[in-house]
Amino acid sequence: QVHVVESGGGLVQAGGSLRLSCAASGSISSIRAADWYRQAPGKQRELVATINDGGSTIDADSVKGRFTISRDNAKNTVYLQMNSLKPEDTAVYYCYVIVGRATGYWGQGTQVTVSS
Repeated sequence: QVHVVESGGGLVQAGGSLRLSCAASGSISSIRAADWYRQAPGKQRELVATINDGGSTIDADSVKGRFTISRDNAKNTVYLQMNSLKPEDTAVYYCYVIVGRATGYWGQGTQVTVSS
């Protein structure tokens, strides 16, 4: 059994910063790769950032230069540093981790609200 828990969401003013954490625990030795997604009300879930097992990252154009995905292998934790937040970044943010033979697990999500 693998558990994935996001944390760090909250309410912040436009221009502010938040750091989201995604911790994986249970029957895993390490996270192979991980994604951060977000879903705003009435919209489809969209991919925000990806980090692979080599540490390479890909960011969506909408967050490029503002968001940074990183990982701490010793803690089986993935982070999303979000700077220069905009009201349109308001969404529930989800973490998706890939472990073992490419099995993926979702977290429950964490709400990020950016006020103007």
